[in-house]
Amino acid sequence: MRLLLVEDDNHVAAALSAVLARHGFAVTHARNGEEALQALVPESSGFGVVLLDLGLPDQDGYEVCGKIRKRTSTPVIMVTARSDVRSRIHGLNLGADDYVVKPYDTGELLARIHAVSRRNAHEEGGAAAETALRLGSVHIELPTRQVSVDGSVVQLTRKEFDLLALLAQRPGVVFRREQIISEVWRTSWEGTGRTLEVHVASLRSKLRMPALIETVRGVGYRLVAPAA
Repeated sequence: MRLLLVEDDNHVAAALSAVLARHGFAVTHARNGEEALQALVPESSGFGVVLLDLGLPDQDGYEVCGKIRKRTSTPVIMVTARSDVRSRIHGLNLGADDYVVKPYDTGELLARIHAVSRRNAHEEGGAAAETALRLGSVHIELPTRQVSVDGSVVQLTRKEFDLLALLAQRPGVVFRREQIISEVWRTSWEGTGRTLEVHVASLRSKLRMPALIETVRGVGYRLVAPAA
């Protein structure tokens, strides 16, 4: 797999590139936001994952993420020292597929890279059901992957849509965390649980329905269908 590493620290980039190469990745190193965007022009695309450090010298990493998402659907993993939920939600709202908090374990990073790449590959191969789901004011078009609330389209990331669609297929039914992670992230790696929590929070925020997805303590989540 080709991987675009956006990192301004050459020493960090060299060490990480060596690790990634040992695990079968062909790494292209971009030292700033502009180099990253240039690497992603159509004729030079083909990356499986973009690993984006937020501390860039020329542009804010969040801004770069937004520009990348407008240019390509390639999965983006943010690397950030900001561990608060608000910062993570902001990144996900801009189109990031996942995040890794510094300092991170190399095994965790590799697991997240493989998880987002598997999910991206599966998306095109899976057959979309020719149905729509309507839950009160929430309308979910499965074939087009479009969600609207009261007729207004809500922009969701790939994983946000998959998470919502999974829960919406069986309103009121509790989905175990392990089941959600398996079906949405295509992995059984337990560390993905923190990502699940952030995606749930992001969905509640974007849909402006905090009570739509209920947390069942110690078990998982369920969707509470709103009144029509």
